[in-house]
Amino acid sequence: MSRELDPISKAIRIQNKKTVQKEHSTPLYLTSSFTFDDAETMRAAFADENDSNIYSRFSNPNVDEFVSKMCALEGAEDGFATSTGMSAIFSSFFALLKQGDHMICCSSVFGSTFTIVTKFFPRYGITCTLVPADDKDAWEAAVQPNTKMVYLETPTNPQIGIIDLEWAGQFTKKHNILLNVDNCFATPVIQRPIDFGADLVIHSATKWIDGQGRVLGGVIVGRAELVKDIYMFCRHSGPALAPFNAWVLSKSLETLDVRMERHSSNALKIAEALEQHPTVAWVKYPFLPSHPQYAIAKKQMKSGGGVLCFEIKGGAQAGARFLNALEMISVTANLGDSRSIAAHPSSTTHSKLTDQERISVGITPGLIRISAGLEKVDDIIADINQALAASQE
Repeated sequence: MSRELDPISKAIRIQNKKTVQKEHSTPLYLTSSFTFDDAETMRAAFADENDSNIYSRFSNPNVDEFVSKMCALEGAEDGFATSTGMSAIFSSFFALLKQGDHMICCSSVFGSTFTIVTKFFPRYGITCTLVPADDKDAWEAAVQPNTKMVYLETPTNPQIGIIDLEWAGQFTKKHNILLNVDNCFATPVIQRPIDFGADLVIHSATKWIDGQGRVLGGVIVGRAELVKDIYMFCRHSGPALAPFNAWVLSKSLETLDVRMERHSSNALKIAEALEQHPTVAWVKYPFLPSHPQYAIAKKQMKSGGGVLCFEIKGGAQAGARFLNALEMISVTANLGDSRSIAAHPSSTTHSKLTDQERISVGITPGLIRISAGLEKVDDIIADINQALAASQE
């Protein structure tokens, strides 16, 4: 090319080398292993002296194409794809942290992430300090001599809190700490944490990257030297992304930008409607002026993303009645689908937390999380309105 392509264009045009069939869409490589022309080539492959594929637990053409696209979108040097988002999160921790290390983690994170850092870290001699997303003094106070990593989500799940990535990058560089960012809710077409100093970026590709609720997947991208360590950990521990899933995810990236425009537009209109509803105590969405970190969101995000949350008056019982009354919107624990989804985090994604733990991270009994789909927004709002009316009966 005579000019450098935009990352969005790269996500569409990056493709494995065509076979003799000259296919326009990359074929599936559903194979567990790969053959070699001779013993020397095989020896060199195992010695990392060439880039030959060996085994699909290590690498696969479909997986490689997906990772290349994600690196282009995030502005990363290298990456590794995993079987799920949680395997990406777990691997980024345990490949780089060891016994005696300390991590600082935002207290508002996905329920399984919270469980790893609070329940499983102690078994391996790793300590973790949880800090509120918006308390910069608490982040500073949490730094210890053995602090090796900061992990955060922005927007956070499910409270949609926003952390200033520019500040986080400066904070971690000042203390010589790795910055590991879960960018699942925003996706790389809305924000790129690496541009603000992140060393690693994590995605549950199951969500917006797939976009239709079809397959599981995860990916870690970032600095090459860190990804190398993560690759070696994953190569031997085995959380490999299946070639078919990688093929689906790679094709999905070709429409990510246009999908996120619609998801974000729908989510903003839903949030604006909910702010006016008498049965709603509050609404949080990054691009609502009422959001506590609205200015930060506008600075680092191109749009507000597809997730919002709100509190129904009446607590847990009203929340259950709301979900039961929905007619079109799906009730499921997933998000990032073409279909709009409603979830009640207190009884689902964060149900393994104690009541005190849920309240400490802002998960109230009546909290509802909406993943705005691609339906016509008037239909989504109409379903929410009738369910809100039923929630108060």
